[in-house]
Amino acid sequence: MEQLIKTIILGIIQGLTEWLPISSTGHLRLADHFLGLKVPIIFDVILHVGTLIVVLAFFRREVCKMLSALVHLDFKTEYGKMVPLIIVGVTPTVLIGLIFGSVIEDAFQSILPIGIAFIFCGLMLYSIKGGKEKTESISYSTVIMIGITQGVAIIPGISRSGATIAVALLLGIKREKAFEFSFLLSIPAILAALGLTVSTQFDELASAGLDQVEILAGATVAMFVGYLALKLLWKILAKKKFHLFAFYCWLLGAVLIALILSGF
Repeated sequence: MEQLIKTIILGIIQGLTEWLPISSTGHLRLADHFLGLKVPIIFDVILHVGTLIVVLAFFRREVCKMLSALVHLDFKTEYGKMVPLIIVGVTPTVLIGLIFGSVIEDAFQSILPIGIAFIFCGLMLYSIKGGKEKTESISYSTVIMIGITQGVAIIPGISRSGATIAVALLLGIKREKAFEFSFLLSIPAILAALGLTVSTQFDELASAGLDQVEILAGATVAMFVGYLALKLLWKILAKKKFHLFAFYCWLLGAVLIALILSGF
């Protein structure tokens, strides 16, 4: 029962922080450090599957149109054009993860660098205040920038959704298109992370003592909370209040840095 409660708590954290621009990985690390809710990395990815199902459901029409265009090799329609853009955009993300993933994993084991990353994330989020939205057209140079940003967001404390949406807005993309493209781009990235982790660390799941009920509970909670968080994010973005998440990131980062420097 205790393990089940832990997985539900982690599901709530994942669902809430995956889509809100406050870094789900950073919060899961904090839960591990301060609450002792330690789980294998693969369970973190399984929680991501729950939130992935949410984004597939939320953007089901767009995904279906993209899949139809891919099957028919029709890249002239609005969503047909999105297919190669997604492929180009996810490429730097995957490369960064493969090349620097283990280095970042080792460097961000302690809380101090995570606190600093939260501060940096806040700066990114606040930088979009007053930005001008000029176009719904997304170029290949733009998607490469967004893809690189998504790769950098493997750093705990830097939000994937926050960083990619912020960069898109800074590049003049209208918020509706920035929101849509950010989450469509997350689909292949999460799938790639899931495939890599399952292939390399599957044995860790069994050794952690997590049964199917606990895994299902965590993923289900992550889905439910994630759906509500995604709807909330869109409302906040539509009201041009996205930058206000910066204050949360700054406060959390400052508290973490103060705790560590004081020897906590």
